[in-house]
Amino acid sequence: MEMTVLFAKRLQQIAAGSKVLICCLDPCFREALDDDFNIYSSHYRSVDAVILSDIKELMGALDKGYDIVHLLCPVAAGGLIEDSSGATLLGSDLITMCCERDVKLLWIANDNKPDDYVRGFRAQGKRLNLIMTISRRGKKFANFLEELLSRISKGEKLPVAWVSLVPQAEGPWQQDLPGCIFFAGRPDEKLPS
Repeated sequence: MEMTVLFAKRLQQIAAGSKVLICCLDPCFREALDDDFNIYSSHYRSVDAVILSDIKELMGALDKGYDIVHLLCPVAAGGLIEDSSGATLLGSDLITMCCERDVKLLWIANDNKPDDYVRGFRAQGKRLNLIMTISRRGKKFANFLEELLSRISKGEKLPVAWVSLVPQAEGPWQQDLPGCIFFAGRPDEKLPS
């Protein structure tokens, strides 16, 4: 009888859904943070939005057990994340920290140069889904985020949802999407609401 109770508690814990952190390292991203928070909160029950003061505070936030980390931050030459004090963190080090804390999806959600992502965000061999935004393209980002979260919060696997929204052949449909790079390091992961 006692095992049944423990099993029931475990099932309830799994059914609770994904925990989401939306954060930024610079108050200039406040509007985007608020917009993205509103979209996430319509799909997930546990969503925290925070303007972080520095990288050290970001590392502390990662320790709180988030499944999705949606980060707005400047990425400097070579893939360095910078805070307002000038402290830096290599994107690959952030990826490693997220993997160590079992983050399922890391999304860098503001405009940054693709070369800086390629140089500093090494995810190959890492168990993490990673999305890196090159260009939000105004409302196109919000529309895409809404569509993608609508699918994955209902249990669709991220790579499946991605391919259905972002066909891999070139065409005029690309004008309706934000510019993003997607790395599927956890292709079978589900992120239910």
